Amino acid sequence: MKCTLDRIEEGTAILIPRKDPRQRVSVPAAILPAGCREGDILILILEEDHNAAARARGRVSKLVKNLRKTC
Repeated sequence: MKCTLDRIEEGTAILIPRKDPRQRVSVPAAILPAGCREGDILILILEEDHNAAARARGRVSKLVKNLRKTC
């Protein structure tokens, strides 16, 4: 999704999607590419990490099993 960098305030970058300028997306300013300034056009990409999600589910499942054993 293409976005315009509207502003950065208190460590948060406010992005405005080009296709729907009524919306706002807030992201940590630390994840912006170096040198970004207000008015720059950015491409926002979200990708699912299937492997990390599976590992997290496995950890949670083990924790739940251990809790059930102690109750």
